[in-house]
Amino acid sequence: MSATSKKHADCSLEKNSLSGGMMDTESQGYLKRGSKEYRRGSFALFAAGVATYAVLYYVQPLFPIYSKEFGLSPAAVSLSLSISTVLLAVSLPFASFLSDRIGRKTLMAVSLLVSSLCCLGTAFVPNFTSLLVIRAIQGIALAGLPAVAMTYLAEEMEAKSLGFAMGLYISGNTVGALFGRIAVSTVADVYTWRMGVGLMAMVSLIASLYFWWNLPPSRHFKPQRMEPKAILRLFAVQFRDSTLILLFVLGAILMGSYVTLNNYLGFRLLGAPFHLSQTVVGWIFILTLVGTVSSSWMGRVSDRIGLRMVLWINVILMLIGILLSLSAHLAVLIIGVAVFTFGFFGGHSIASSWVGSRASVGRAQASSLYLLFYYVGSSLGGTIGGLFWSRFDWAGIVGMITAMIACAMLVSFVLTAVLPEKSNQYSQNNS
Repeated sequence: MSATSKKHADCSLEKNSLSGGMMDTESQGYLKRGSKEYRRGSFALFAAGVATYAVLYYVQPLFPIYSKEFGLSPAAVSLSLSISTVLLAVSLPFASFLSDRIGRKTLMAVSLLVSSLCCLGTAFVPNFTSLLVIRAIQGIALAGLPAVAMTYLAEEMEAKSLGFAMGLYISGNTVGALFGRIAVSTVADVYTWRMGVGLMAMVSLIASLYFWWNLPPSRHFKPQRMEPKAILRLFAVQFRDSTLILLFVLGAILMGSYVTLNNYLGFRLLGAPFHLSQTVVGWIFILTLVGTVSSSWMGRVSDRIGLRMVLWINVILMLIGILLSLSAHLAVLIIGVAVFTFGFFGGHSIASSWVGSRASVGRAQASSLYLLFYYVGSSLGGTIGGLFWSRFDWAGIVGMITAMIACAMLVSFVLTAVLPEKSNQYSQNNS
């Protein structure tokens, strides 16, 4: 063998050895599907998702009860949800920033513990003001989980195993929101709302302990010391893209209309002509499961016909659904709510996916801004809807949501027919 050939062979051997060593090192530290730690981590985050969204949304079916017990208007009692969601929204960027310093698991565990204790505290409040104060603290605390959970999964799970774990976490969010509404509503109907909330707090505390005990510690987390100015620049660059701005606004409109519907649906179903029980009203929220189907199905459809066309389909479905809810026939109303829910979750999944694919600089910051607008829309729409309910009953709610959907249609038209499809963030950033 010549000296040159031998040199090439030695280099090739060394390269293969290094490559193999790197692959072994990379695969060794990540959680693989089928392993014990993968199962523990996946179900720990599922439990965390259940706890987070259960303690966030359990107040929604209690609005009619709060209105009677505290002598307040529907708009006023809706603040018990709005104050939590708006503070959760504005706290998300700070929670993400904090997790880069103290670690993912620590922040998520503290978030769950504090929010669970706040939930327990709301079972003993003497007045509505105390309830709002505790719910405000709870909203800030809750930001620590959604801001970090997906980051933890992306860092710690093997790429091939990430999909199942991410899906399980997201399904935990849906299950939590359902469980919180149904369980508290049912217990409130049989016993008292305070007992229902106390039960919710106990379940959340157990889930928090399960999470802390089972979630594997971070292996790939590296504390980051990014300067605040650099982070602010990444947020600011998102507002140079007109498409992203409109997607943020669209998220706010969609979520605002959805929360408005759910905030005041209970008042309609408890009153004439339906006169349903508190338990049955709680079970109506099981229609949220329709949204789980919509999110995944619309994602597949968008792969075939494009995000723009699917967005229009979902907004139109929301309009059809809210108009059907005007019916005095319970079956038609439920179908209308189901169609509206299907359209909302489909539209939300398309808008959030579009944000992720559109942002070419600071993708995490773009997603945070979408969630910020999303939850602010929830808070504003949910509370303003109470004014329409007090003045015009359900027709007022339908009118308000129809106007919001008209705005969503206008935004969708600009997104699909006017603005360019490709992001120009890089060119703007470099100009």
